[in-house]
Order: sequence, then structure tokens, then C-alpha cells
Amino acid sequence: MHELGIVIEVVKQVEQLAKENDVEKVTELTIEVGEVSGVVKEYFEDAFKWFIKKTEYMKECALKYITIQGISYCEDCKQTYPTTKYGKECPNCHSPHTYLVSGKEVMIKDIKVQNKQKEN
Repeated sequence: MHELGIVIEVVKQVEQLAKENDVEKVTELTIEVGEVSGVVKEYFEDAFKWFIKKTEYMKECALKYITIQGISYCEDCKQTYPTTKYGKECPNCHSPHTYLVSGKEVMIKDIKVQNKQKEN
């Protein structure tokens, strides 16, 4: 289950950003995950819920999980197509000369925070 390792790295990055920016807490994290990244959404969400309990800034953080479609490009016919539907062979010209252009990434898209109240 590599989802836990990914969660740990993402949460460490967000925690560091929260600390550097002197926020009170992180209220929401939006993450984009490619559909061919190998990440299982349910495992990721479970690992996230478990791990944020151990954090300083993210204990009550909500997670928004956005799936990015896998798209491949054919070098022969110069067309793109959905990877999960057709695999490595281009559905247009049946060429095997294709490569993935999106859908393998795991990225932080947005972080919502609650700032500390300033004392007067």
C-alpha cells in the first residue's frame, strides 16, 4: 500500500507550509491524482484520515480528491486518446508508438487555511 507513503509526504509538505506561513490550521486540502497513478482512492482517503490525527495543523482537515484522466499521445497520427479505455495502442491508427501525457501525477492543487487571530 504505497498510498500511506504518498499521504505522509503530502502531509509533511502541507504541515511545513503551514508552519512557515504561521497559520492556525489547515481546513481543506485539494489533491489531484491521475487515474493511472496506481493510487487507490479509498486507501488514500483512509490513510489520510488516519495520518492527519498525528499532525499539528491538519487534525480536522477535509480532503478533496480529484481524479485526473489518463491521456496518451500517438507519435504516428498525432492524436490523443483516453489511456484507460484503449491502453498503449492508439485507437485511431493502431500504432504502439504512444506515451502518457497525463494521468500519472499526484499533485497538491489547493490548501485552505484558517489564519491566527491578530492580537490588538
